Amino acid sequence: MESSHRIVPASSSKTASVQDTVNSFGLHDTLRYGPRSLSAEVTANGGTRERLENWEATQDNLKLTMQREMFGLHMPMRLLMERKIVAQNSHMPALPQSNIHLDILMGRDETLDCADFMMPASELSQPLDIHAEMEKKLRM
Repeated sequence: MESSHRIVPASSSKTASVQDTVNSFGLHDTLRYGPRSLSAEVTANGGTRERLENWEATQDNLKLTMQREMFGLHMPMRLLMERKIVAQNSHMPALPQSNIHLDILMGRDETLDCADFMMPASELSQPLDIHAEMEKKLRM
């Protein structure tokens, strides 16, 4: 847990280097590795995709940091321990898995994702043989 009040994920530092394509003179070896544009590499790496991938982690980190400052260190530690315990529990392997407990602890219990209401028909038509699934789980 990083202590920061960042609302939006940090943009990565944009660097470009020819360290892996250097010849004996310290220059980019165009004959061996082809032409190279450092400005294109800098703009290709990072951007919106990177921010979207880190969005949830940044928001979660902000909430935990605010809890730490308001209530003390025990509050985010307790929440992280509860999340870890709840994430480990899988009791009925034959039934469709939905960890509502973890969703509540993460604050996602009031949001709808596609997986919440658009279940494939193949999952609904499978016969529920809990005994066979439990035996399969014990063999592993």
